[in-house]
Amino acid sequence: MRISKESIFTGLNNLRVLSVSDVRFDEYFGFTDGEVQALLAAYGLSDKYGAVKEWYDGYEFGNVNVYCPWDVLNYCDLLWADGGAGPQNYWTNTSNNDIVRRFIEDPKSGAAKNEIEKLVAGETIRKVIRQDLTYKEMYASAENPWSLLYTTGYLTKLGKPEGKEFCLSIPNLEIRDTFVKKSTRENFYHGILRGLLCFKSSWDVCSNRETGDGYSDILVEIAGKSLGIVIEFKYSDSGNLEAGCKEALRQTEERHYEEQLYDDGMDAVFKYGMAFYKKRCPDTDRVTETDLF
Repeated sequence: MRISKESIFTGLNNLRVLSVSDVRFDEYFGFTDGEVQALLAAYGLSDKYGAVKEWYDGYEFGNVNVYCPWDVLNYCDLLWADGGAGPQNYWTNTSNNDIVRRFIEDPKSGAAKNEIEKLVAGETIRKVIRQDLTYKEMYASAENPWSLLYTTGYLTKLGKPEGKEFCLSIPNLEIRDTFVKKSTRENFYHGILRGLLCFKSSWDVCSNRETGDGYSDILVEIAGKSLGIVIEFKYSDSGNLEAGCKEALRQTEERHYEEQLYDDGMDAVFKYGMAFYKKRCPDTDRVTETDLF
């Protein structure tokens, strides 16, 4: 992404900008398929070609499909030491999910949540991409984060764009794992519920607020009734929603998430543990202070 727009009024102007969709130098952004096959053959790892392609291929720069070189080299290095090692997620070592999390939690991005679900399921979406976007502008519009996700490698284009409209998809299995790792999946539901709770203008709704011995997912204060609400989310990998609810409540109790609400003058606190699995409706368990004694 650009740092700022160049103009005749700046010391740096008249630039020729080549973006990830331009064809000049497109093969130099990563390893081509032929280069990856040659690399694997040189190390006696040709049998790993399918796994490498599934995990680290899929980026389209200009007219060329390329692999992420950082990932391919790291995996080859691992295989050189341990021939039976499976593909690893090297993306999380070079970045975090702040972009995705902020996008999902934005109350203005309601429609985007459904589109992210489509991407995670392996489908494509069509979006207008701004390749002249600067860091200063990236959150100025609810549509700008799509351009950000594209330029930072979370998404890639398929085929030629129609004007400024691109067909976008998640490039490979590594990024899809990054997109839907446990914490991000919880954030997806977190964002949905936070948006619903914000509908009550008289409620003070906070996310990831420091309280007790940690950070609670959602705290709600209903000042007119001196009532507080603690909500903790868990994504159940096994599909056992009841166990997920109990785990969420156990964490709430152990870390004393209700403390900030009492410090703020709430007389009573409801505590909710919410568990999710794929697209199934949430299961919920609840306790009040009186239930604990």
